[in-house]
This record gives sequence, C-alpha cells and structure tokens, in this order.
Amino acid sequence: MVPALETHPGHGLSLRVHRWRPPAGTATAHTTVLLHGFLDAGATWDLVAAPLAAAGHDVLAPDLRGFGASERVAPSGYYHFPDYLADVDALLRHALAPGARPLLVGHSMGATVAALYAGAAPERIGRLVLCEGVGPPAAGPRGSLDRTRQWLRELAAREPSASPPARRPQGPSSLEDAARRLAAHHPGVPAEVCASRAALLTERGADGALGWTHDPRHRTTSPTAFHLESFRAFLGEIRCPVLFVGGGAEGWHPVDEDERLAAIGAPLRRVELAGAGHMMHWTAPQALAAVLADFAAEGPTS
Repeated sequence: MVPALETHPGHGLSLRVHRWRPPAGTATAHTTVLLHGFLDAGATWDLVAAPLAAAGHDVLAPDLRGFGASERVAPSGYYHFPDYLADVDALLRHALAPGARPLLVGHSMGATVAALYAGAAPERIGRLVLCEGVGPPAAGPRGSLDRTRQWLRELAAREPSASPPARRPQGPSSLEDAARRLAAHHPGVPAEVCASRAALLTERGADGALGWTHDPRHRTTSPTAFHLESFRAFLGEIRCPVLFVGGGAEGWHPVDEDERLAAIGAPLRRVELAGAGHMMHWTAPQALAAVLADFAAEGPTS
C-alpha cells in the first residue's frame, strides 16, 4: 500500500506527512499518528501502517523537523524537544478533524516526544503508545553546562574561517553501503529489511551524491540536557490510557525504566514483543500492528 504524501504546517516549518487511509468504501474506525525515532523517518512506518489502514485506521506518519523530507531549521537554529511538541500540536490541528483525539504512537525518541506532548496537552490525545521510549539516560547536575560548552566548540568548528576537521563524516557510497551501515547499527534487523529501509532513508543531492535524509546537525551535541525530574512531571499529567511496548531482552531498556513508567498518571499496560529488539517496527511490524489495533479497539481514538 503506497501512502499519500502531504505537506502540513508545523511550528514555522513545513512537515512532510505520509498518510495511509482505509480502503475505499471502508469507514474510518480510528485515527492513528506515528512518530518515528532518532535518525529515522515517517516512511519507515510503512510495514506497520499498511495493516493498520487495512483494519480501518487513518494513519499519519510525519517526518519530524530535520528528518526525511520535512524542512530543516535555519543554519543559526537547532533541534529542541519543545519544537517537536509544537510541530505535533500544529499537525493535529491542521491535518485532523476538529476535536479529534487520536491514538498517538511513538518509537524511541518519538515516544519521548509523544509522552511529553500527552502530558502537556492531555485533552488532545485519546490513547498513547510508547514503543521503547521513556527518555534518554538522565543528565547529572553539570549536564547542561558540559553540553553547552561542547555545543559552542562545535559551532566554532563549523564556521567558514575554522580549520577543516581532520576527518569529515562521509555519506553512504551506495544503497548497498547504506544498508550495510544500518545493519551494523541495528544488528538484529534482517539484511533485506535494512536494504528496504536504506532506500527510504537516503536521497540524491543536487550533485548526484547519495546522502541520508536527516539533517547532519542531529548528530551534533545538543546544548539542552535531559532532566529526569522534569520529564516525570510531564508523565504525571498524562490522562489517557497508555500502552508500553518493549522489544524483549534485545530491546533498549534504561535501568530505571520501571520507575519512569510508574510516574505516568494514567492506566498503564505493558506488552513485550519477544525477540523484536528496539527496531520493532522493522523486525516485527505485523505483531506490532496487531497490538496497536487491539489497543485502539478498546476505546475511542477518533
């Protein structure tokens, strides 16, 4: 099933949205919004979105700012979590029917964005699914200071007058090379899946060279540290039913995962997709789609 490609306004930037609708003549049972993780894009939700659409879901998977085909921030800007939240808020207001309270699903970084948004705007979300995303490791007391210093050093190194770095990061030389890099970073994902994902996460530049679709600045140091206590405050304001989906022993689980989930101020259920690993939407898409469909069917998410 090929998605429709839409463009919707975000917080000052345009967002590319991949949209899978139910088959013609089928009533829409649920509205589902899928948020991708770090260095990923909305397009790679395809293996999950297609079966959801076939089951009656209107599925939207945006490329978050600076990822995929969505706009990038200006050279003087950076990517901050409040901007992601504002983008999600704008998307829900512009792309969905007035008053719609969708099933909001996030993976990894996208799940952190989804949790923050559900806490900041609990009236906007009908149900919430977090796929291995309860925030990164907590920063210590000096987290913001150390990050800001590193951020300033990296900014200075990127100025035109700066000496060229000893080694510049190189983009993939081919789709096969991109697939090998994905496989090396995600060893639990089958080679053929990495190959199909590589085609969705790369593009040819004006010079014909192949590159990743994400803004390289995502790989630089953010000046903003992750503060666990603030995150817990957002979790405590979530009011809709929440489902946490883990990838089993092969997934990514912070040591304090249970404590973070316990801070959620709403009914919480946990499901483990044994053997799926962190990239569950690539390795076990049918199983994940079935879990999401069952969860959505328990209550209204239109």
